[in-house]
Amino acid sequence: MFTIEHDFDATVITLVDEGSAPLQEDLTINAFDECVTVEQLDPRTDRVQKITLSNQQLRDLAAALNLPEGIYAGLPGPR
Repeated sequence: MFTIEHDFDATVITLVDEGSAPLQEDLTINAFDECVTVEQLDPRTDRVQKITLSNQQLRDLAAALNLPEGIYAGLPGPR
């Protein structure tokens, strides 16, 4: 299950783990004009862990999900 909300400065997507146990904490993705952040509560520390991706890193990640093992440079798209 997931939700999508449009805030003033970002689109917020929340992914809820509905698989079999053990379940992971909700994952929140904030898409801004200049970057994307991924946040998830770490239940061991009770702190939210945050990763920031540039738009190019996000494009590279999307491409990597559909490519075989290897090293890639200069993938199509604006940098």
